[in-house]
Amino acid sequence: MVVGIGIDITRVARIAKSIARPRFIERVYGEAEREMLSLRNWRAESAAANFAAKEAFSKALGTGLWREFSPDEAQALRDDQGAPFFSFTGRAAALVSARGLTAHLSLTHEGDYAAAFVVLESTAGLPPGPAQRALPFGFLPPFPTR
Repeated sequence: MVVGIGIDITRVARIAKSIARPRFIERVYGEAEREMLSLRNWRAESAAANFAAKEAFSKALGTGLWREFSPDEAQALRDDQGAPFFSFTGRAAALVSARGLTAHLSLTHEGDYAAAFVVLESTAGLPPGPAQRALPFGFLPPFPTR
């Protein structure tokens, strides 16, 4: 069941300035993410998309960045086909596990902007936790089948 949706858009130029500062990189990007971005020559578009992923994830959780986890604990990585996925560590991993969540991630960038869309799905079949609100517009659980 879908328990959270988050979206974020980020200006690439803003992140290009930020990744020039080593402290920003260390605080925001996890180890595996830094390695992946390094292999991509720290392209600002990729770094901005990853930053947007962290913001979108925090919005889907309903927590905001820094409140319940550090941004470097929600790493946006790519599989062998280039599809994005999250790798969680620390408090973010504990949150996802405790709430029985699976996170689905989509990234894009075009021109001056990068964006991310996150859908959180409950895998535990438990009622949503305090930060997981019911979806609007009459989203209902599936009807029982015979």
